[in-house]
Amino acid sequence: MPRTLVLLYAEADQTCPILEWLDGLPAKARSKCVVRLERLAELGHELRRPEADLLRDDIHELRIGLQGIHYRILYFFHGRDVAVLSHGVIKESAVPPREIDLAVRRKAAFMADPDGHTYKE
Repeated sequence: MPRTLVLLYAEADQTCPILEWLDGLPAKARSKCVVRLERLAELGHELRRPEADLLRDDIHELRIGLQGIHYRILYFFHGRDVAVLSHGVIKESAVPPREIDLAVRRKAAFMADPDGHTYKE
């Protein structure tokens, strides 16, 4: 089974959108998100519905549901074995296009400067 390195996208000021989003979730939802992230690390590109899906423009979503709430973590791949987490959203019917557009912009920024847009603890 492939092993995928999961990186966290960081803004130029080193804030990390996905960590800020996860910190704002209820504990049970955060735990389910972490389990899904572990599955992404285990399976990478092989992860499919219902756990993950391709949205558009090479932006993927991790799909987490809890008590009727649909949590989504948007991510993209850098090469074959690296997944970069852009940010998370709570969706109603579909992931809003502006959220996908934000992930596309973050992907472009990351590809231009991977080291400058990788979160470092």
